[in-house]
Amino acid sequence: MTNRPEGDARAERNARREAARQRAQQHRTKQKRRQRGARLGIQIGIGVVLLAAATVITLVLVDSAGPAGPGPDNMSQGGITIGQDLKVQTGTPGGASTPSSSAGADAVRITMYEDYLCPVCGSFEKANGDYIESLVESGAATVDIHPVAILANRSQGTKYSLRAANAAACVADHSPDRFFAFHRALFAEQPAEGTPGLSDADLVDVVKSVDGMQDTKAISDCIADQTYARWVTERTNAVSDGDIPGSSLKTFPGTPLVLVNGQQYQLTNPITNDDFRTFVLSAAGSTDTTATPTPTSSATTTPSASPSASASTD
Repeated sequence: MTNRPEGDARAERNARREAARQRAQQHRTKQKRRQRGARLGIQIGIGVVLLAAATVITLVLVDSAGPAGPGPDNMSQGGITIGQDLKVQTGTPGGASTPSSSAGADAVRITMYEDYLCPVCGSFEKANGDYIESLVESGAATVDIHPVAILANRSQGTKYSLRAANAAACVADHSPDRFFAFHRALFAEQPAEGTPGLSDADLVDVVKSVDGMQDTKAISDCIADQTYARWVTERTNAVSDGDIPGSSLKTFPGTPLVLVNGQQYQLTNPITNDDFRTFVLSAAGSTDTTATPTPTSSATTTPSASPSASASTD
């Protein structure tokens, strides 16, 4: 066998090493490209996720920071004023400190802040609803009703008090002369605190149960869309922070807050019509009744709703 020259063998080994080195270099290059591609894909994916998250957060912040929108025209201060024959007092924002021109000069002004889930509000209405209705219907008094949603987080996540107050605002907007009747019907159907409360369909049924209710289709749509929910929340938060139209109070004591000619009625236990009627006459500066009182009834009270349980949009 003929041996190859040493130089040729060395050259062949060098060629093999060079070929191996080039293959290794090509492999490393391809691997780096794949790694760069993978990193770029991950970066793009993260960027897309972050952009989407930022967009969602921005939309949420804009939505929450944006104005709640106006309430019903006749609830410019969060309340609606009901006068003689239980008709809405147009052009008289709820909570005004003096009676409207359509009310009698001596008409007593009753102002109420109530939550439709509040059990003490229910007790007050049970004891005094008929009496207040008789005073207002006769023209002896006007009543400003401010629905608030202090207990929005006390109905197993359904936000019943918020939805009920929204429904009241819907009625105030579309059938204001039936507001007082609807207000009373809500208390007649009041669910217990801590339960889911009435559904939106149930609220619509309450609307339809009120004789003379107008534009029930628009009210039903308003309830389903929660048209005034953000406005109710805004007004509830304002009241809880001490913005209490019709009152000189600086802090909100809870619901029900009842004032007669600006004077706060201190709830008794039990709540009775006799006690409230006496307070009305005292606040009005009178010593005798001008409207026939209803039979005295009483209700056992529970602690009133506190501003610390303010409405939530969660």
